[in-house]
Amino acid sequence: MKIAIINGPNLNLLGKREPEVYGSKDFEQYFLELQNKFPEVTFTYYQSNVEGELINKLQEVGFSYDGIVMNPGGYTHTSVAIGDAIAAITTPVIEVHISNIHAREDFRKISHVSAKCKGTIAGLGLKGYQLALISLIEKEGTNR
Repeated sequence: MKIAIINGPNLNLLGKREPEVYGSKDFEQYFLELQNKFPEVTFTYYQSNVEGELINKLQEVGFSYDGIVMNPGGYTHTSVAIGDAIAAITTPVIEVHISNIHAREDFRKISHVSAKCKGTIAGLGLKGYQLALISLIEKEGTNR
């Protein structure tokens, strides 16, 4: 099974950026933990602060992987193009947010991505990635 984890802008700063909101662990460290926890999965990890690069990665893996876990970061609330890219691919995508975006500023309650995804997990910290992986591995629900 092949699963891609794709993180958007500023998630390269996990462990440094607002630890009271995002925690103190960097994602590379957490990614190693996920690989050890799910040895049956072949993972790829990609992070970019650039919208077009995220779209390119979705298109690259979106027809050949078994699942994608994506945290679009701030692009969740602004990028119709990322939502369109998710709608255009056949690989199921689960959207993950470390913080509870619904308990934050009003503009964060709008998502151009959620409706295109199989599901959304928000507010459970890094644990949200693990829960998304379990859902993809167990193939729960529909593709979208």
